[in-house]
Amino acid sequence: MNSFSKGALYVVATPIGNLDDLSRRAMDTLAQADLIAAEDTRHSVRLLDHIGVRVPLISLHEHNETSRIERIKQALDDGQRVALISDAGTPLISDPGYRLVQALRAADYTIVPIPGPSALITALSAAGLPTERFLFEGFLPARGSGRRKRLNDVVELPVTLVFYESPHRISQLLEDIDTVCGERHLVIARELTKTFETFLQGTARSLLERMAEDSDQMRGEFVVMMAPAPEKALTGSSQVDADQLLSSLLEEGVGVKQAAGVAARILGGRKGDWYQQAQQLKDSALRK
Repeated sequence: MNSFSKGALYVVATPIGNLDDLSRRAMDTLAQADLIAAEDTRHSVRLLDHIGVRVPLISLHEHNETSRIERIKQALDDGQRVALISDAGTPLISDPGYRLVQALRAADYTIVPIPGPSALITALSAAGLPTERFLFEGFLPARGSGRRKRLNDVVELPVTLVFYESPHRISQLLEDIDTVCGERHLVIARELTKTFETFLQGTARSLLERMAEDSDQMRGEFVVMMAPAPEKALTGSSQVDADQLLSSLLEEGVGVKQAAGVAARILGGRKGDWYQQAQQLKDSALRK
């Protein structure tokens, strides 16, 4: 098709599940490409076979992206049309491609976005959470300490928070959200656009209980969305003395985590902060 420019990179969004979500423009772009840079060529061959496209493929993923830049620049200099695709959704959105696009943009190459599916936008559109302002955090650190630190950094923001998570870490993420954020309302989307597409909502604790009852709810890739932080109620300078409240709870045999939850509900603030304060009080009492 003459409408496709030679010597241009096309950033093409591909389906996140349902192959019928591939747009006609995306199909035409892939069919007219001289070269396709794919996150996983084995995965992308199945999509191309589905639409009957035979185009040379090269891999472009997080481990080789930088080394592929000169190869793609040469192709563009030769007048080729190059398509960039990821395994699913829109390239660069928690997927490879940023370094390539940055380098080509800096060198004044033509870059054409071909919009389409994105798990982030798909999930938000059906979650029933505020969307006028949201913060996309992508995948949080794999380590619990790093994950909790990032959650602490954003938990008080008055915006909807969006995370991606894999099935083998979803329970750890929910545990950390429960510890750091307390009883914040969550909506979880899984298996988007696929046969078993599911939206679950509730607190982190209630969602963990739901998954414990039904292990199928831990399958697939997840988009985890958290409601904006509520306005602060009372602070540590409340009429109720925080140390006295926490100490009394601990003396009655209430666990540190549960005591932190009670303090967060009564005094406001972050459950994670109360957890640290309660733990310090417990440690101090043990040393006496």
